Amino acid sequence: MGTALAAALLAAGHRVTVWNRTARKADGLVEKGARRATSPAEAIGASDIVIVCILDYADVAPLLSDDGADAALKGRVVVNVTNGSPAEARELAERVAGLGADYLDGGIMAVPDIIGQPQAVVLYSGAKDAFEAHREVLDAFAGSVYLGADPGLAPLNDLALLSGMYGMFGGFLHAAGLVRSAGGNVTAFTTELLIPWLRVMADSQLPAMAAQVDSGDYGATGSHLAMQVSHDAIGDVSRAQGVSTDLFAPLWELMKRRVADGHGAESVGGVVELVHPREPRA
Repeated sequence: MGTALAAALLAAGHRVTVWNRTARKADGLVEKGARRATSPAEAIGASDIVIVCILDYADVAPLLSDDGADAALKGRVVVNVTNGSPAEARELAERVAGLGADYLDGGIMAVPDIIGQPQAVVLYSGAKDAFEAHREVLDAFAGSVYLGADPGLAPLNDLALLSGMYGMFGGFLHAAGLVRSAGGNVTAFTTELLIPWLRVMADSQLPAMAAQVDSGDYGATGSHLAMQVSHDAIGDVSRAQGVSTDLFAPLWELMKRRVADGHGAESVGGVVELVHPREPRA
């Protein structure tokens, strides 16, 4: 991902200095016009904006303290697009501020192949003035979305988006197992039936469900929860077809539990209260 980000900056005409713990991994970027730094301190000192993209936060702080790197940070902007937690982002932001630099945390909602293309998005949070001052540079990577001053907002929303993605993947894999169990063509099922259906459900159901989660009013406008769990058709057919219910069962059990708790007249959106109970209103 770091290579893709640097390549996007070069393609947009920016001067780029690169450093990698494994020096040969930067060879391709140097061939494209990047300048190679021999240390993190040298790379930091080369530009007003410092992009950090490595495996995890545990490795970021040592890099920023490496042999003069901390002194070089003063007056610069650190943009850390390493994947991590909100707490890690806030801790690093405080550390960077203590060294006299501004901090932006970033969540990359893209794979390397689409960096620099319109469908790519990067979430940012932290120093707003720094974001606005360097927006043109950041836009070379992807569409830039600023979420707020709290540095933890970018990693939180990054992980929330990924959780929605993996939930979709789980539903797809169960559906694929059912179709394959009957000798069906999974590719045709996916392109001709599943994707159109999911688009309709996403457009028609998710905004209304989101509004219910925000308001706490889960009144059903269509199929109420008790009806949906009145019989386990998906589970029964899956077991009969030799398809494990491991992907589907967790949500099914939560839906049944919500009904058992006396909320059968609600929509499925009420299940969120079992995942994250709403704080009592004062």
